[in-house]
Amino acid sequence: MSDNLDKFNINEAEKSKSSDSEQGLEDAIEGSDEALQKKIKSGSPSTQRLQRPHSSPPRFVTVEELLETAEGVTNMVLAHEIVVNGDFRIKPVEFPADSLEKTVKEIVHKAFWDCLSVQLSDDPPSYDHAIKLVGEIKETLLSFLLPGHTRLRNQITEVLDLDLIKQQAENGALDISKLAEFIIGMMGTLCAPARDEEMQKLKDIKEIVPLFRAIFSVLDLMKVDMANFAVSSIRPHLMQQSVDYERKKFQELLEKQPNSLDFVTQWLEEAADDLMNQKYKNALPAGGGASGSSDCPVPNPVAVQNYAYLKLLKWDHFQRPFPETVLMDQSRFQELQLQLEQLTILGAILLVTFSMAASGISSQANFAEKLKMIVKILLIDMHLPSFHLKDALTTIGEKVCLEVSSCLSQCGFTPFTTDKETVLKGQIQALASPDDPIRRIMDSRILTFLETYLVSGHQKPLPTVPGGLGPVLTELEEVAVKFVRLVNYNKLVFSPYYDAILSKILARS
Repeated sequence: MSDNLDKFNINEAEKSKSSDSEQGLEDAIEGSDEALQKKIKSGSPSTQRLQRPHSSPPRFVTVEELLETAEGVTNMVLAHEIVVNGDFRIKPVEFPADSLEKTVKEIVHKAFWDCLSVQLSDDPPSYDHAIKLVGEIKETLLSFLLPGHTRLRNQITEVLDLDLIKQQAENGALDISKLAEFIIGMMGTLCAPARDEEMQKLKDIKEIVPLFRAIFSVLDLMKVDMANFAVSSIRPHLMQQSVDYERKKFQELLEKQPNSLDFVTQWLEEAADDLMNQKYKNALPAGGGASGSSDCPVPNPVAVQNYAYLKLLKWDHFQRPFPETVLMDQSRFQELQLQLEQLTILGAILLVTFSMAASGISSQANFAEKLKMIVKILLIDMHLPSFHLKDALTTIGEKVCLEVSSCLSQCGFTPFTTDKETVLKGQIQALASPDDPIRRIMDSRILTFLETYLVSGHQKPLPTVPGGLGPVLTELEEVAVKFVRLVNYNKLVFSPYYDAILSKILARS
């Protein structure tokens, strides 16, 4: 009756708490705010870049090869999730209320428990099904034990001795309630504290069939708890093994599908081209005259890789395929991208507000934090299709002006004039346009911070914070830690492929 753990799926939370990083990152290309903003754009790529890269000629594959490849990818994704996602959890499959699967499961389970009820109601009672259930419960309890649990193992083996139980049943001396009491007690000893409530409910059930049914439900929960405990325990030891395992599985996939690095190649080529173009522009004489091609420095591979990862934070996920080697983390990069878009708007609003208000108002820590919280709440649904940024900014402008006026009055500063309110509201509403100068400056400075953070490996001391990012620094550091962790782990797994591709790209340059 107990569901096998293979029927469980994974639950992903959106947070990644580990802050592991790799040393030895070289300095990436540096530039001004405007230069970095020009380097990374969210606009649509050229038609040439939208074309699929040239690849090996297609070949036919058998169904067996396809299934084998799919299984390898599934295992690679699972290993990746365990290591990268600090909140990785296993949970039972929950079928939709009106689904065929749920209906069939309920019918089968009801038939089984009805059969058990009939057997126990016979005169004399038949314990065939009940003994089988006790045997399964015994094996489950033994599976929860660690090697050092000798005393508990002996207790379970002695009390739940199936041969003895069968003899007692044949002689009419079996006390099934006493067995259930022992099982519940042992479950209470082995279960996590979070299951205390379920254990108390078991003690309140007096009828045998409902009690056994409830016991198996709680045992299923305990299996999930044990699996999650095992995952959390071995996670620190899985890092290097997971790196080798993912690389091995990807190599097997590459051997079966030789074009599995096409989009990676295109991604790195674009990053190298953008960096070289930027360096060429920076190398031009002040008068704008042409400079010899030999004078244009070629970026190093680490700089290209770092910049390529920054491009993923400006990716058009609807129009462009994601590079193959970061495909398993696409949802995480999308989440970071949405968070950065929200931080850009939030930081820009606070920047124009503190610039317009009295000089002393930004130093009021309580007010600054309160204003940030208000704006964050009003931008919380920014990622939803139904969200209209222009309308939200209009509301934010009204609320910000009220808060600023109230703070100025309480602190004894010069009151906010009507003209200043009008200008502030207009500047906030103008942030709806991606081309707004203040929004572009804030976006550029955030990318500069992330670039510096990536190069430094977020080691102490922290990199210099560009002007205007102070009010959102806490939120920005949280995003930066997640970003650097994703990048460094991806480099550990796929750096041999990146190095091989970049050596060809940079050699041509």
